Amino acid sequence: MTPATLLAAGLTTRLAAEEKSATVTDWGGRIGWLVGLALFVALVYWLMREGWKWRGTLQSDLPELPAAPREPGAARLTMTGRYHGSTTAGQWLDRIVAQGLGTRSRAELTLTDAGLDVVRPGAQDFFVPAAQLRGARLDKGIAGKVLTEGGLLVVTWEHGGKLLDSGFRSERAAEHTEWVAALNSMTETKLETNTTEGVER
Repeated sequence: MTPATLLAAGLTTRLAAEEKSATVTDWGGRIGWLVGLALFVALVYWLMREGWKWRGTLQSDLPELPAAPREPGAARLTMTGRYHGSTTAGQWLDRIVAQGLGTRSRAELTLTDAGLDVVRPGAQDFFVPAAQLRGARLDKGIAGKVLTEGGLLVVTWEHGGKLLDSGFRSERAAEHTEWVAALNSMTETKLETNTTEGVER
């Protein structure tokens, strides 16, 4: 074997040894990064939770939600879908969290002459009396939830002297238009009745 061959073999062996040593991982640094990331995520979660509690404290003046009457009457419309939250009317990012209104959940809606009954499995049910309904519309977003244009049924109602918007999405989005028409018809009829009574007086 010539000196050149020996030199080449030595270089090859040295390069192979360097490649093997390059695969050694700095486990201490990697674990440090993972621990730091976990602490950051925990901090963000804690801040969100505290913000939620603080918002609930600010809204503590909101009274308890009405319960459905024992005999609400025949159903005009029913819907199964999801409840996406409530906000101050006209302010789609001002989430209402008091009285359980901030909890997203499945929802079963029933509209009767008495009002709107919202049954929420796993969350607090509530009832909106017909006298408190202020209208409905199609929208695309509420309280951090954005859908396609017209993908959300937003019901405006009054509770505790405040106007609220509550967002719902049916399992069959085509139903939304019918709900908007029915809810607005109820509020318009109520306004006409009140106006007529005022004129008679």
